[in-house]
Amino acid sequence: MNPFDSLEDKMPSIVVEIAVAVLILGGIMGSIWLYSGQPFPGSPPLVVIESGSMMHENEPFGRLGTIDPGDIVLAKAVHQRGDVITHGGKFGGAKFVGAEGYKTYGDYGDVIIYKPMGRTDVLPIIHRAMCWIEYDENNGTYTVQEYGIRNASSVTIPELDLYGYQPHLSGFITKGDNNELPDQHPMAKICEQPVKLEWVIGKAQGELPWFGSLKLLFTGNAGDVNQDTWICLALSIITLVSIPLSLDLQDYLREKKGKKGMSMKGWRHKLKS
Repeated sequence: MNPFDSLEDKMPSIVVEIAVAVLILGGIMGSIWLYSGQPFPGSPPLVVIESGSMMHENEPFGRLGTIDPGDIVLAKAVHQRGDVITHGGKFGGAKFVGAEGYKTYGDYGDVIIYKPMGRTDVLPIIHRAMCWIEYDENNGTYTVQEYGIRNASSVTIPELDLYGYQPHLSGFITKGDNNELPDQHPMAKICEQPVKLEWVIGKAQGELPWFGSLKLLFTGNAGDVNQDTWICLALSIITLVSIPLSLDLQDYLREKKGKKGMSMKGWRHKLKS
C-alpha cells in the first residue's frame, strides 16, 4: 500500500491549510501593526538589525536580551517627548525610574529608531536615547535636565564626549551601546543635530532573535552577524520543520498500525471459521 495519498485526494486539505495559515499570519501581523501604533499603510513596524553598534561585550551564547545583527524588533510609535525614557545622567533619566531603574536591551533607557537628519534616503539608525537637549531659540541657550545643565550657552557633557556643543534645534542625543561616541559627535558623522521628535520612527520593543539574519543573507548584508546567531537560527529552523513532520509521521504510523490490526483480526476470524 502507498503510504501517501494521491495529490488529488490531498488538494482540498492543502488549500484549506494554506488559507488557514494565511488568515493566522494576517491576524498576527494585523495585531502587531495595531499594537505598534504605526500608520497603515506604511513601512512595516518590524525592523531587522543590520549593524553591531548596539552589541554588548561578553554576551551569553544566543545573545538574548540585547540588540544584535539578525534580530528583529518592533518599532512602537512615539507621539510625544514623554514616550521616551532617556538613559540620563546624575540628575535624571532611567536610573531614577522605580526602585531599580528602567532598562531595555541591557542598559538604562529606551532605544529609538530614527531617520538621521530626517533623511529618508538612508537606513534608519537604532540607538539608545541618552538625553534630551532643549534649545531656546529666543536667547540661544540650552537646557539638559538629565545632566543638570540649565540656560547654558553651549552643552558640555564629558560622559558623552561632548564639549561646547551648539546645535540649532531641540532633540535627543543618541548613542550606540557598542560605540565610543554619540551620534551627534562631529567625528561620528551619523547625525550632527539632536534627533527631533519628528525624525523618530519609534522606540524598540521586544525581540525576535536570529531570524532577521535570513533577510540580511539574501540582501548581502550579513557580514556583522555572529557565528552563534547562525547556529541558533539553524537549530530553530530544524526544530520548526521537524515538529510538523514528526506529527505527520506519528499520524501515518498510527493509521498504518490500525489498518494492520484490522487485517490481523480479519485473518484470525477466517482461521476460526
